[in-house]
Amino acid sequence: MKLWRKFDFILFLVTLLLVGYGLVLIYSVTYPPTPGPGGLPGGLVFRQAVYAVVGLILLLLVSSVDYQVLAYNPLDIFSPTRRRREEPGGIGPSLHYEQYSTVVPNRGRFDVAGTLWLFGESISHPLYLVNIALLVLVDIIGRVSYGAQRAISLELFDVQPSELAKLLLVITLAKFLADHRQEIGQLRVFLASLLQAIIPIVLVLLQPDLGTALILAAIWLGMIFLAGAPLRHLALLAGAAIMSTPLIWQYGLQDYHRQRILTFLDPLRDPLGEGYNVIQSRISVGSGGLFGRGLLSGTQSQLHFLRVQYSEYIFSVLGEELGFVGALLLLLLFAILIFRGLRIASLAQDDLGRLAAGGIAVWLIFQFCANVGMNVGLLPVAGITLPFISYGGSSLVTILLALGLWQSILMRHKRLEF
Repeated sequence: MKLWRKFDFILFLVTLLLVGYGLVLIYSVTYPPTPGPGGLPGGLVFRQAVYAVVGLILLLLVSSVDYQVLAYNPLDIFSPTRRRREEPGGIGPSLHYEQYSTVVPNRGRFDVAGTLWLFGESISHPLYLVNIALLVLVDIIGRVSYGAQRAISLELFDVQPSELAKLLLVITLAKFLADHRQEIGQLRVFLASLLQAIIPIVLVLLQPDLGTALILAAIWLGMIFLAGAPLRHLALLAGAAIMSTPLIWQYGLQDYHRQRILTFLDPLRDPLGEGYNVIQSRISVGSGGLFGRGLLSGTQSQLHFLRVQYSEYIFSVLGEELGFVGALLLLLLFAILIFRGLRIASLAQDDLGRLAAGGIAVWLIFQFCANVGMNVGLLPVAGITLPFISYGGSSLVTILLALGLWQSILMRHKRLEF
């Protein structure tokens, strides 16, 4: 019980409010509800509520687990040699797992689990392999929707591995960068971290899912910056990206990606095609005024001028039905959430916790800003959803898992606060 005294109840309350905010908006844009797959009642809002409950339970479970297990060999976690000891200079006991090892003549000490290459030297390795395997699997058996193959269809729900890939990439990079903290200035470490991000990014682009690929790229860029990568390496990468822009435009983007960028520059060039949602989204946001038209009363949303309004365009629905005040409330809640997350990163007892917490913050900030920018016409449409608010079980559950990791890091920090 002593451990739970460090649980961030403010963060948890804000999380509940954001999840509830999303449920209210999904209810409004999908009213009247219709039964979903398997005859589930309540349609999308009911399923989102189920995902929320599952996600919140997982949040609490992850909070109760020491995040440092991410640094241990998966076959050593339950080693009988584990013991509790006092961290030198620390406050209170800290759970440490001693590796179960043996000695082979002429080879020295090595980990029993380490002999299995599949598991590597920490649990982050198999998690990364699971990440890659799921992304490959969805390219093989995934369900096609809106021209993209992004989800694995199960009996009652779909699983979108690209959402889980965001959290798994944060964990993988946090472990790698923490292990190489003293070598972060070396180009080989910089390139090795880039390679770990490039593989899932390419697999996601094959679906194709440009929005998630951009989020994964932002996670890597933010975490490598937080780890202290030299600016010369980042400048070198930026220069390479700029020089390769013509090749990326010609060969790296799908036709509809290029059309979306051109439509962003001039929505009226195709007002009934690619520019339709951009125009309708701006109308929705602009017509809400100060207090909005009210829930279930938005003309753009209720008359279905906006397509997939419960997903990437739900911020436009919020702007029309709840107005500037409703949008400001969402921004305030999200700002509090990010502030609590950055506070956790600053309090983390080690580089693993600091980088993991910071990586989650980078991910959520980028995704939130990209979605809002897309809805108000400041950024091209990229299919990026609004965290906590847009419909999507895989997205919501993954985000709540990430917040559970935040809580785990906070509950085990050793610094005195004044």
